Order: sequence, then structure tokens, then C-alpha cells
Amino acid sequence: MADPELGRKESTALKGESADIVVGIASYNNARTIGHVVRAVDAGLAKYFPGEKAIIINSDGGSKDSTTEAVLNARADHKAVFLPHRLHPVNRITTPYHGIPGKGSAFRTIFQMARDLGAKACCVVDADLRSITPEWIELLLSPVVKEGFDFVAPLYSRHKYDGTITNSIIYPLTRALYGSRIRQPIGGEFGFSGKMAEFYLGQDVWNTDIARFGIDIWMTTEALAGGFNVCQSYLGAKIHDPKDPGADLKDMFVQVVGSLMSLTEKHHKQWLGVNGSVEVPTFGFKYMAAVVPIKVNTEGMLRHFRIGAENLNKLWAGFMDGDTVERLCSLAKEEAPAFRFPMETWVRSVYDSLLAYHHRKMPAEHLLGSLIPLYYGRTASFFLETAEMGDDEAEGVVEEVAAEYEKHKGYLTSNWQGGGK
Repeated sequence: MADPELGRKESTALKGESADIVVGIASYNNARTIGHVVRAVDAGLAKYFPGEKAIIINSDGGSKDSTTEAVLNARADHKAVFLPHRLHPVNRITTPYHGIPGKGSAFRTIFQMARDLGAKACCVVDADLRSITPEWIELLLSPVVKEGFDFVAPLYSRHKYDGTITNSIIYPLTRALYGSRIRQPIGGEFGFSGKMAEFYLGQDVWNTDIARFGIDIWMTTEALAGGFNVCQSYLGAKIHDPKDPGADLKDMFVQVVGSLMSLTEKHHKQWLGVNGSVEVPTFGFKYMAAVVPIKVNTEGMLRHFRIGAENLNKLWAGFMDGDTVERLCSLAKEEAPAFRFPMETWVRSVYDSLLAYHHRKMPAEHLLGSLIPLYYGRTASFFLETAEMGDDEAEGVVEEVAAEYEKHKGYLTSNWQGGGK
């Protein structure tokens, strides 16, 4: 059991204090993994930033297990990784957050504490990580501390079936809109400057879906649209509690894609004139990393798509042209393994959804709900198309999808000001 006085003493010690670096960990019932995360963070701070005053902040959503005790009791064996003597001890605090339950509300508490402490550099990491190493802390913070970047996105080696929402919508659309090739816009681990933390804190978004699952895409988009200095760092494999792409991801899909749509509306002046895309500076040595295989239920996803085509085709006709709807209904009759959802049809569907959101053709929740079966269809098609491919070869298909978004961006921009479909 953790000493309850320990948490109180460390919390009290922060009053009137300052810090050079803040590392935030949002948690909810992560007792099994968070101790390892804290030890890796502690070791990374000691090894790579021994002269900086650093604080680890656990922003917890009311865990019912021993998450907070695990944070306070985790002890890093510095001798095991040949660490120098720290000039300052790494303080540690666990605190509940308030507001809408979700990762965004947890981050808001971290942003606020970083501002109050006057931190120059910050990073956030997930509480369920199993593959985090001390080097992740260097790679997330050094671009800020040493190179003057404001925002550091993660870059991972991932199984070809991991991150399907990212691969089909979030990455290619963000790239096409803002012209920067940030591969993991909702990766979960980010580095950012104190100036960036204060900017985030000042935004009025904390009663929206951004306070839930939408925080990652919001952080990345605001950095891009705001003209901040952005980069990415290669962290290796991300091994955590995986999400089955064929399982029910409706809430996550609606909140992440809904947040992306609202941000596209908010920042249209920034992206309307952007053509093409460029690489962003990338730090870290890219090495061969083993990833965890992911099993998928292709038939289940195809069933979702077919049901959608049967029940939603009239709704789709309200914001897509007739040829596209006819093509979608025709696709629904195809069987695996020959089933293919063409990239151009998928991109056109996403752009039509963005235009319908912009022109308020229907309530946002109905629009987003109607996009879910299409997402399942496109994802099933990707699985079937890449079944015999390795991860690197499948990544080439993701890049082709991204190029398709860029190729057809003119359709989005030309219809943004008008009222057409």
C-alpha cells in the first residue's frame, strides 16, 4: 500500500515551486501498467535531463484500483541504466481531474499545472504502455529543449492492422488539409513547449468531445493551424492494450472524427489555400521493431457495411451524388475475398461528409453515424487487399490513400463556399 502521507507531502511540496520539465500521465484503472511507465519516465529524466527540475504528474480519472498508489510507489533503479547523479530529484504527484470524464479533461489539468509551474518543456504519455523506454522521454522532450520546436508528434512501428481510423481518415486528411506529413496525429504521446501548453489551456473546448477522445487530434491540428514549429520523433514499437479494429469503436470514431470535422470548419482559412504536402523534421533512429500481431474480423465489418448500405442509402443520397450512392450499394453486394472498396470512392465519401457538416445538411450525430458503415467497408477492403503483405508494403497502401486525398482536395475546396453536394 502507498503511504497516504507521501502523496500529500509531494503535493504540498509543489506549492510555490517551479519546474523546467513536466511529464503528464493520464490514467483510469491502469494499476497493471502505470508503475512501469513511471519508472521509464523517471529513468529518462534522470539520464537525459539530470540538471533540469522535473515533475511527473499523474492526472487520474477516479481509478477504482491501485493506480495512484502504483504511481507513488514506483521506484526506478538508476544504477541499472548507468545514470548520472541528478542535481534535482524528480518530484511526483497524483491528482484527480475534474470536468467531463475523458483523456482531454485529464490533459487540461496537466496543462494547467505546467503553466503554474512555469515549465519550459512538457510531454504526455499513455498509462497503458508496455513498450515505453527512457529514450522515449529524450525523443519527446529534446526537440523542444534543444531545437526550439513547439510540438513533437510520435512516430511508431505499428502492425499493418493497428490504427485503422488513423490510417483511413485522420492521417491522410490531416496531411491533405494542412500540408504536413505527421504520420500519427492521434498517437497518444506528445512533446510540447510551455508556450504550447499555455495556448492549449486558453482554448474554450473543455465541454466538447475534445475533453473525451478528441484531445489528440485537437492538439495536433491546433499546432499545425496555429503555425507552431512541429516535428515528429521515432519511438519504435508502441505496445499497449490493443483495440480490435473489428470491435465496436463507434464512440471513439464519432468523437475523433467529429472533432476533426469541427476543427476543419474552424480552421478553413488556414487549409483552403494549401496544396500538396511536405515532410516534417523527424528525430530518432529508425530501427527494426517487433510489433504485436492483430487479429481482425473482416466478415463482421462487411456485415456492418452491408447493413448500412441497406438502411442508410437514402440518407447518403442527401449529401452524396447519385453515382456515388449507387456505387456504394453495388459494393455491398460483393463478397470476400474479392471485395474491394476503391480509394477514390472512399475519399469522395469523406469529402462529401465534410461538406455536409459544413453546409449543415443534417445533424452532426446522424452524419457521423452514417459514415461508420463506410469506414467498416473501407477497413475490410484494406485488410483483404493487404492480407499477404508485410507491414512495410501495407504502409505503401496507406501512402497511396493519402495521395488520393491530396489528389481530390480540389473537390473539397471548390465546393466549400457553394452549397453543392
